[in-house]
Amino acid sequence: MKIRLKRVYEKPDPQDGTRVLVDRLWPRGLSKAEANVDVWMKEIAPSTELRKWYAHERDKWPEFKERYFRELNGNEKAVQRLLELVSGSRVTLLFGTKEAELNNAVALKEYLGKKLGR
Repeated sequence: MKIRLKRVYEKPDPQDGTRVLVDRLWPRGLSKAEANVDVWMKEIAPSTELRKWYAHERDKWPEFKERYFRELNGNEKAVQRLLELVSGSRVTLLFGTKEAELNNAVALKEYLGKKLGR
């Protein structure tokens, strides 16, 4: 599994491979050209309700992951599409938040790793 994580506001790099934005909302103040996103998978992002509930509160992180993983388990089509991208080449999951350690892209990478048995 060749998955990298990167804030979408960071400069694109040839090592990124396929750049996949995994947020439901487009990043503020960033044009599509600047973002250099290959695939925008807003359907794989946490639901609006879950995102608002979590609000990047560190104490909620374990519960957020559990709830998000349940949502992903019910979203087989999007998960399968992302697994196909990951199996074919290097992929960078892009996120907008300044919170680099506890965000949906981090949780998604963990989820994909479990799906792939890694």
